[in-house]
Amino acid sequence: MDQPLAGKSIAILVANGFEELEMTEPQRALLKLGATLRTISTEQGLVNGWHGKSWGHYFPVDKQLGEVLGADYDMLLLPGGERSVAKLQKSAHTRRIVGHFLDAHKPIGAIDHGIQLLAIPGKLKGRQLAAPEAFRAELEEAGGKPSDEALVVDNVTITALGHDELAAFVEQVVKIFSEAATVRKAA
Repeated sequence: MDQPLAGKSIAILVANGFEELEMTEPQRALLKLGATLRTISTEQGLVNGWHGKSWGHYFPVDKQLGEVLGADYDMLLLPGGERSVAKLQKSAHTRRIVGHFLDAHKPIGAIDHGIQLLAIPGKLKGRQLAAPEAFRAELEEAGGKPSDEALVVDNVTITALGHDELAAFVEQVVKIFSEAATVRKAA
């Protein structure tokens, strides 16, 4: 079985209220490719997902947000979830980690409200993004170029509007993350 992501470490940034399927679907696909995934959170011990219209399952937290560096990971996954994103946005550690990935041009997959975490002033530098209307202005102020497309791949940054694009988002995350791992191995 081909495992292009063997030896690659992927950070998943979440807080209570993250959209469960937006984490578990890409996570499942990336694990099959040999990736090591780590759940990074503001929460301690366990983080609670949101599934449908109510609270979902609990997931173990591998590391506290303040204890990690972006340099510790090869790729980044930003699931949506209004509650989760609102909490992550309050943390300077989130901006530090996401900013590292943007500056280093490392692969990032962001879906739904998770896209909002990319809105760090000056860090998006003309990157094209799928952008829900509610936070288009924020992304533009950060230097991004919101697109009318529901799924956008800009180099190694994949963004998608939400659940309707989840299958295509997972497919692109797998493709782009695998290609980036192959390029880095060859370099």
